[in-house]
Amino acid sequence: MLRLAHSFTMDIYMMIRRQKTTIFTDAKENTSVMELKRILEGILKVSPENQKLFKDETEMEDTKTLQDCGLTSSTAQAHKPATLVLCFRQEDGEFEAPEVVPYSTPPELPDVMRPQQETAPAEQIAS
Repeated sequence: MLRLAHSFTMDIYMMIRRQKTTIFTDAKENTSVMELKRILEGILKVSPENQKLFKDETEMEDTKTLQDCGLTSSTAQAHKPATLVLCFRQEDGEFEAPEVVPYSTPPELPDVMRPQQETAPAEQIAS
């Protein structure tokens, strides 16, 4: 029974960013970094050997599991996914520097969409 509980792995949720691209995905804690790169290959059509993944500015090794890299069900939840940065190999054989373009700031809400303040009692009497 203890053995069964130990082999049970939880889902983790990740937000993988590269330049202006953001990919939301999930995997099991025991998924290897290489397996995650294969998932990304299916989406981005870039082979795993031409990808590097970083967590907190540290490169993730292909042979390690996501859990080995610090991604667990308590640190990478659906409502608060872990952020990873993806880099591709360039034509010259070198990998690009990690780059993530910040999200744009939404415009202010128009006045008609802002919450209405309660009217003062004097205004209610006047109307």
